[in-house]
Amino acid sequence: MKAHRCRVCGNPLFFENTRCEVCGSALAYSLIEDAIVPLSGGEYRAGDGRIWHTCANRDLAACTWLTADAGTLCPSCALTRTRPANGDEAGLAGLVIAERAKRQLVRELHRLGVPLVRQGSAADPAGTGIAFDLLSDTPDGVVIGHTDGVITINLAETGDAYRERMRIQLDEPYRTVLGHLRHEIGHYVEWLLLEIPDRMDAARTLFGDERADYGDAVTRHYAQGPPDDWRRTYISSYATMHPYEDFAETWAHFLHIRDAVETAEEYGILRERAVPHPFSRLVIDVWLPLATGLNMVNRSLGQKDLYPFVITAPVLRKLDFVDDAIQRYAAESA
Repeated sequence: MKAHRCRVCGNPLFFENTRCEVCGSALAYSLIEDAIVPLSGGEYRAGDGRIWHTCANRDLAACTWLTADAGTLCPSCALTRTRPANGDEAGLAGLVIAERAKRQLVRELHRLGVPLVRQGSAADPAGTGIAFDLLSDTPDGVVIGHTDGVITINLAETGDAYRERMRIQLDEPYRTVLGHLRHEIGHYVEWLLLEIPDRMDAARTLFGDERADYGDAVTRHYAQGPPDDWRRTYISSYATMHPYEDFAETWAHFLHIRDAVETAEEYGILRERAVPHPFSRLVIDVWLPLATGLNMVNRSLGQKDLYPFVITAPVLRKLDFVDDAIQRYAAESA
């Protein structure tokens, strides 16, 4: 995450600030500038003279972002296809939390060059865009997942008690709303970037054959658990279930590491540096020492490890593959 400062008085700001606590300036976030900017009369006049407006979800979802046209949704909120009804107080409370995490994800995707076109919109005639269904829980539950560009999230996951119960039940090292979004967007990225004949062969050499029956893989995973030696080649036990899940888990950790290192640089914990290539150099030289130190700090405070994962050589190769894929896509798009 980026360290922001008020352009009026220089006071430090956080990503979700809507007002400066020192000078009182109204604020909003500009995705184009990747900056928190001051508002005048609810609008922001950019350096090029263009006027930007606050998102139509500023009150409903506590959205802090700007949009090009008054009364419309920002680039992040516009990706939400389904949300709780206006009278669903619990669902709307969860929506605020989920949309906050989604905004962080959308910023990451924008910086990486992943397209952020709303599926089903006029700008997406091919149907290859992305959409989010953020749903209230039901007695039968809501199945979290990705299908052809649509990501479904159960808003019950925004509740700490529910999420911790599910983490323990599924034996996961940790479970967060942002982590879910990063994982599910990994399925979209694979669908978008790699499900092309000349590219899937390379993915199969690392992640396995994605044509294996997914339903059978799920049944086997929850009946038998992961292989005994899974830590040698996978970032998590969930990644062992199916090649699709291995890629999505690897993608999620690719984003975890990038964001954590950027944050450490922005706040002076690390010296600022360019992301090296291959990505594994960043992991070995920067992330692993940083993560180890942060884990020890957490332990000194009686907390769980911040990053309770082991990154082996096979996992490093998968992370490099993900980085190469997104760089290749960005270059081709440019």
